Amino acid sequence: MFLQVDLTNIENLKKGIEDVRAQLGPIGVLVNNAANDKRHKIAEVTEAFYDETIAVNIRHQFFAAQAVAEDMKKLGGGSIINLGSISWMLKNSNIPVYMTAKAGVQGMTRGFARDLGPFNIRVNTLVPGWVMTDKQKRFWLDDAGKRAIKEGQCIDAELLPAHLARAALFLASDDSSMITAQDLIVDGGWV
Repeated sequence: MFLQVDLTNIENLKKGIEDVRAQLGPIGVLVNNAANDKRHKIAEVTEAFYDETIAVNIRHQFFAAQAVAEDMKKLGGGSIINLGSISWMLKNSNIPVYMTAKAGVQGMTRGFARDLGPFNIRVNTLVPGWVMTDKQKRFWLDDAGKRAIKEGQCIDAELLPAHLARAALFLASDDSSMITAQDLIVDGGWV
């Protein structure tokens, strides 16, 4: 089932979640995987840009998790997987607001894990390295980036969306039944 939803509009996000619930039943797994790592310099950040960047990188994750928590309680448990980033751990330049949001995801995960754990709801952060999507290759990956990846990663291979999908499937499955409040870093050994 595919729905186009503006995740920065919380009412639209909640409506989309309600539509999924109406079609598929109670939601037992949530993967919060929407972000925009638009490059920006500190001096150029306006209040509007800051608010938009926070909205697309963390705000919706909070409200999506809030919207599915009751379903998971009724199901006797569930899994919420929030996508973070290693960017703030690496102290990358020219994305300070993005890094603020992504560092915050890990704190939010821990707060939700503590509050929802008594209901057998696991909450974890999937923390990717530099995933080679078409967008990343088109807009951001240059020779300096390729060198940084080669120097930073222990495994000399491209990190692909499929690597993250497999990790998300693990965190969604019963195989991770006692894993919560954790960060699963999938970055080829960079951090």
